[in-house]
Amino acid sequence: MNEILNEAEDKMKKSVEATREEFATIRAGRANPSMFSKIVVDYYGSPTPLQQLASFTAQDARVILISPYDQGAMANIERAIRDSDLGVNPANDGTVLRCAFPELTEERRKEYIKLAKGKAEDGRVSVRNIRRTAKQALEKLDKDGEVGTDDVTGAEKRLDSSTKTYTDQIDELLKNKEAELLEV
Repeated sequence: MNEILNEAEDKMKKSVEATREEFATIRAGRANPSMFSKIVVDYYGSPTPLQQLASFTAQDARVILISPYDQGAMANIERAIRDSDLGVNPANDGTVLRCAFPELTEERRKEYIKLAKGKAEDGRVSVRNIRRTAKQALEKLDKDGEVGTDDVTGAEKRLDSSTKTYTDQIDELLKNKEAELLEV
C-alpha cells in the first residue's frame, strides 16, 4: 500500500515539475533561452532538441542570439523557430540567428494567460489521473483481500490529501505566472 502511495506521490511531483517547465516556455516580458526548450529541429533526419544544437545569449530584454554549433543546421534551426508558437521571425546574418521578440501587447498578454491556464489544467488533470490509477490499485488490494477496508480508506485519505497538495501547487504556479504576465 505504501509503495502505491509513494509511487503516486513521485508521479504527482513530476507532473508539477512538468507544469513548471511548461510555464517557463511562456514569455512574460524578458526573452529568455528557456522559451526555446520545447523546440525540436530536424537535424540530419532525426528530431533533435534545439538546446543541443546551439548556444543562446540574451542580448537585451527582447533579443536572443542563437549560435548554432554546426552552421549546416542553420536553415533547419531557423525553420523550426519560425514554425514554433513563439511568434518570432529569426534574422539570419550567416553566423547567428537573431530573434527579436515584439513588445507584449495587452491582447498578447491575455492570450498567454489563456495558454498558461490551459497548461495548468493539463497539469491538474495529470495529477488527478495519477490519483485515479492509485485509487484503483488500492481498491484492487481491498477486493483481493490483501489488506483491510479500514487500511484502504486511510490510504485513500492520504492519497486525496497528496492530490490536493499538488493541485494547489499548480494553482500557485498559475497565479504567479498570471501576475508575471500582467506586470507591465
